[in-house]
Amino acid sequence: MIKFIKIIHTLIWAIMVAAVLYILYCGLTKQFNLLLWISIGLIFLEGLALLLNRWVCPVTSIAKRYTTDRADNFDIYLPIFLTKYTKTVFSILFIIGLFIVIFNMI
Repeated sequence: MIKFIKIIHTLIWAIMVAAVLYILYCGLTKQFNLLLWISIGLIFLEGLALLLNRWVCPVTSIAKRYTTDRADNFDIYLPIFLTKYTKTVFSILFIIGLFIVIFNMI
């Protein structure tokens, strides 16, 4: 079961990273389309899920039921250095991208 959870979590992570990078791309290229707004919505939903789960990914909470491993990447197929800083790095990129989008829309 933990392998299945890791696969799902990695796919979700990839989608969210793609959304953050797409927001940044759209801001830099001044492209405002439906996919941009969907991406922003996804990131806000992710933020809400993290907020409601005390800044822990809900998938991580599920994965904890199936293993005693608690390494930073026990629940996802990513290197430890990436999982350790993923929230910080991609939150900063999201905020930058969102500011650029807002700035270019005004």
